[in-house]
Amino acid sequence: MAKFGVGQGMKRVEDQRFLTGQGRYTDDLRFEGTARAVIVRSPVAHAEIRSIDTSAAAAAPGVLAVLTNVDVKTDGLGDLPCAALVNGRDGTSAVGPAYPLLTGDRVRHVGDAVALVIAETPQQATDAAELVEVDYADLPVVHDISTASADGAPVIWKQAPGNLCVDWEMGDAAAVAAAFAKAATVAELTLVNNRIIVNSIEPRGAIGRHDAATGAYELYVSTQGPHGVRGTICGVLGIEPKTMRVVSPDVGGGFGMKIFPYREYALVLWAAKKLGRPVKWIGERTESFISDTQGRDHLSTARLALDGDGRFLALDVDTKADLGAYLSLYGPAIPTVAGSGMLAGLYTTPAIRVRVRCYFTNTLPTDAYRGAGRPEAAYLVERLVDVAARETGIDRADIRRRNFIPADAMPYTTALGETYDSGNFTAHLDKALTHADWAGAEGRKAKSKARGMLRGIGISTYVEACGGGGPEWSDLRVLPDGRVEVPIGTRSTGQGHETAYSQLVAEAFGVDNDQVTVIQGDTAAIAMGAGTDGSRSLPAGGSALHLAIQAVIAKGRRIAGHVLEAAESDIEFADGRFTVAGTDRTKTLTEIAVLAQDTANLPDGMEPGLEASERYEPQASTYPNGTHVCELEVDPDTGVVTIERFTVVDDFGEVVNPMLLEGQVHGGVAQGIGQALLERTIYGEDGQLVTGSLMDYCLPRADDLPNVAFTMSPTRCATNPLGVKGCGEAGAIGAPPAVINALIDALSEVGVTSIDMPATPERVWSVIQAARAPVAAE
Repeated sequence: MAKFGVGQGMKRVEDQRFLTGQGRYTDDLRFEGTARAVIVRSPVAHAEIRSIDTSAAAAAPGVLAVLTNVDVKTDGLGDLPCAALVNGRDGTSAVGPAYPLLTGDRVRHVGDAVALVIAETPQQATDAAELVEVDYADLPVVHDISTASADGAPVIWKQAPGNLCVDWEMGDAAAVAAAFAKAATVAELTLVNNRIIVNSIEPRGAIGRHDAATGAYELYVSTQGPHGVRGTICGVLGIEPKTMRVVSPDVGGGFGMKIFPYREYALVLWAAKKLGRPVKWIGERTESFISDTQGRDHLSTARLALDGDGRFLALDVDTKADLGAYLSLYGPAIPTVAGSGMLAGLYTTPAIRVRVRCYFTNTLPTDAYRGAGRPEAAYLVERLVDVAARETGIDRADIRRRNFIPADAMPYTTALGETYDSGNFTAHLDKALTHADWAGAEGRKAKSKARGMLRGIGISTYVEACGGGGPEWSDLRVLPDGRVEVPIGTRSTGQGHETAYSQLVAEAFGVDNDQVTVIQGDTAAIAMGAGTDGSRSLPAGGSALHLAIQAVIAKGRRIAGHVLEAAESDIEFADGRFTVAGTDRTKTLTEIAVLAQDTANLPDGMEPGLEASERYEPQASTYPNGTHVCELEVDPDTGVVTIERFTVVDDFGEVVNPMLLEGQVHGGVAQGIGQALLERTIYGEDGQLVTGSLMDYCLPRADDLPNVAFTMSPTRCATNPLGVKGCGEAGAIGAPPAVINALIDALSEVGVTSIDMPATPERVWSVIQAARAPVAAE
């Protein structure tokens, strides 16, 4: 058996390269004659552009070109597309305004791209960019959802009256109304799901090259999906995908933000062709704050109807979502079709209605961020279930148990049409409560109270749809020297794909993991690929590799049967050997790979090479689920929250590498805690991003995070051949409601029953003071 096969906690093979400085990121790439690009960005949130004077910039030292919207139009370049113009409740499509590479008539958010400056060096390009003179005529600003949706609000796009992009609905409104009419109890909650600035450790960057002799383009870019970027950017440039190669070297984090095509990717390719030399753009950290897509930003009101026994009868949700000034690739889908189906949670709620109104504002576009709509759904549901527990007087764990979908009901189709294939929700809840010592929480609260502190404990359960979507591709080649190559269409951004995929091959072929080379991030290496998003790499990419492995073994059996003069059905494969059953006649995998190079050794009509190319198309999503329990302490004098314990029990189906899986959970929990307690995106009334740097935007640090007690309660997934469920986003889904539910439990001691994210020390202190203030005399 291979040293590290499926189910073993193998350390990441990538780590040696990364930890010794051998990673190769976009900014590390060097091409002879590379020019440097800088974007001139709007300093105001909403204004007419009266004029752009580039003459001083064009005459500056080292400047090669200064390009504007006039040049974009002259060369016939297209706009960035939105691929998710969902239909509204009246059947009309979402409003999809133009998203130009460089804006020419009006800027609509701080950081909007106005001009492109290319020079010999980064400093020369930066200096010249400051010489571009733009005459702006300020316009009224819409800086948040409340402003955008208010009567008489300034209009950002004339084709979107009231700033409404789409008014979308799903579910059964009549059934919901009937259920509320007979409800014994109605729990209601209004909450904010705060906007997030992604802050991947590696900023975005791109290098464009063009070969005038062949017409071929090359784009080197930090992206989660090279093939997807190629298709979209080729459309913008008006060229055929076959003329472009996209290479994604090592990627330092993505979290959804690096899925999308951005203006800069098309601009560097366009400039490279115009100048006849490579053009490189690397975003600065501050630039990332005003040019990368952002996440979340919902305002929701939800009502839950319950009968006299505390069973859920109906859920009604009304959400307003901020899409920003332009539509990113999947922007309108995230609060609608991507996340709303998860509002059923783990519960049997028989009637659900969801309405989502998406608005334009003078802010950066929003799109997928770790979880992409599912964290928003879980946060709403689990906060509301706690409110229902308080309203009915039922224990928070008990109310969940009595409304869970039972394990023997699987597969189960929810009121919103999602079909969960597997799961035992009571099992992971009970396991989490035991591991968290839920029963002992009251004693720990008393000890905290004796020290003048407030202590709380909170639960959240979650389920998410992931690992489905479109097809994925994998090639597989066994070389004559025994090495195995795996070109695959997914792209790691830190998850450890090289390790996990090598374990699948090692398990199947009986080879050592270091004999397996995973090739990713290059459209020239594999014809097709859907990239990495939605926790799909193992469920979809791993399943494609599984099919390729089976195809190679099947081909190897045919070759072995041919050379060993035995029927194919008599050939067994185990531990890297093809053997005639019941005999000692055998050939190793490597020997078959050598024989496969020469058609003289092959059955008639067989192509040479021990290799396969396979496509896997998921027939359904996977539905990972679990329970998070958070226990925390609050200092009422300062509002500082300290998380003392954090327990996670997850159902991820079969597990390829438990060490990698736990790392994914830890990272997701860290980001979830960051959203719950620290990360606050503030746009001023003038549309300026107040939290525009890491001096003002607080990311979680190591001392903000607890040790995470993680374990599993798996049920095998029935919708893919590996039996796995996606795991990459789960931590960020379960953590925020667990933290806020725990915080409200702590603050209930002083009469606080609600608080919004992020629960910063200032916000916590303020609600405590408000609750303690004497009631004003009438």
